[in-house]
Amino acid sequence: MKQPHAFQPLRRALLLGGAAAAGAALMPRAARAAAFPDRPITFICPWPVGGTADQSMRVLCQVAAKALDQSIVVENRAGASGMIGAKALASAKPDGYTIGQIPISVTRFSQLGMLAADPRTDFTYIARTSGQTFGIVVKSDSRFKSLADMVQFAKNHPGVVTYGHAGVGGATHVGMEQFAMAAGIRLNAIAYKGGAPALQDLLGGQIDMLADSSSWAPQVQAGKLRLLATWGAQRTPRFSNSPTLQDLGYDVVVEAPNGVGAPKGLDPAVEHVLRDAFRKAVASAEFRQIADRLDAPVMYLDGPDYQRYVAQVYGQETQLIDRLRLKAMLQQG
Repeated sequence: MKQPHAFQPLRRALLLGGAAAAGAALMPRAARAAAFPDRPITFICPWPVGGTADQSMRVLCQVAAKALDQSIVVENRAGASGMIGAKALASAKPDGYTIGQIPISVTRFSQLGMLAADPRTDFTYIARTSGQTFGIVVKSDSRFKSLADMVQFAKNHPGVVTYGHAGVGGATHVGMEQFAMAAGIRLNAIAYKGGAPALQDLLGGQIDMLADSSSWAPQVQAGKLRLLATWGAQRTPRFSNSPTLQDLGYDVVVEAPNGVGAPKGLDPAVEHVLRDAFRKAVASAEFRQIADRLDAPVMYLDGPDYQRYVAQVYGQETQLIDRLRLKAMLQQG
């Protein structure tokens, strides 16, 4: 009868011990995921307090906090067209306790060298939430009664018409340059540190036009500004009499949807909890109400679909950067 090999008991003991050690190592992680969240979550908002994105994200976090039965503390880290907050999020510990808003402009600024992260791989995507209503506005006493008036004047006077935007390479700047290229005109772009100072200069007569999200809405409703066109795929309900760029024959759509994400490497179980909470938050009446008030169309996508969308936009931005020569624009300031 064949005798057992002398090393078999030792080998069996080592295997059993290794399995037990592996199980012990995995159990704390699983337990943490099951108990998540057991303390407040920090939400990084890459925009200043009081802006349209800040307002919508705060309501979203309030509703998500109820679903999670845990508070979410909004922390504003504004600057560099949203990239300061995006960088902080990408470098945070991937434990689910630091999440934040991811502006879609990460797909552009990462390629322009303003974000040391790859948006296709360096974030865990939780939910795409809502877009923005961008538009071109002038003073109510402007010579431009319509966008066609402005285009005709700009064709006859290249580089004379000025417009304010919220920063070189940002959505308002890039959107206007796309439109100008489609219209065959050359405009004089004036960069500001945000939409608010640009709006004040428009009201003061320092610039001819403003390209911005719906910060102009109260002034349009008050009759101080005239909305020449919006940039979405469809007209916005509050300003349904104003045409989109597509309505006017220009194949330009800019909605710049916002989303929620976390650093890469997030535990799948924790990711699932967060995705479920923010899916409920986006569908809530509270969020729909603030979105309507801010003219921010709800554009929900679940995490995996959102990540695929980001990868698609990244490719589109590669072509747009080359076509508009954005790297040269940034070098020129």
